[in-house]
Amino acid sequence: MTTQSPFFQNTEAQIAELSLRYRLPSISGEPGAANAGILMSYGPDIRASCERAATYVHRILTGAKPGDLPMELPTTIPLIINLKTAKALGLAIPQSILLRADQVIE
Repeated sequence: MTTQSPFFQNTEAQIAELSLRYRLPSISGEPGAANAGILMSYGPDIRASCERAATYVHRILTGAKPGDLPMELPTTIPLIINLKTAKALGLAIPQSILLRADQVIE
């Protein structure tokens, strides 16, 4: 399992390749990781969070008090499953999980 960080984001393809080579199921907090070959990804979109942070910076620079701004959390946390990787690992993903997925890569 990898978390969201620039290090893991820049090495997704390599991690996916090693996971397949050593037959290790992999999951990442980075939404794009499943596109790189990771078995599953489940985590908020960091790019969207950064865009939201920019609106906070703007509001503060235009006079808002930081303590008066509401706390925000991600509104969507997509589950993405890579069935090509599951097949290569010899894994069957239960239908109940596939139905919950926001995206299935076939």
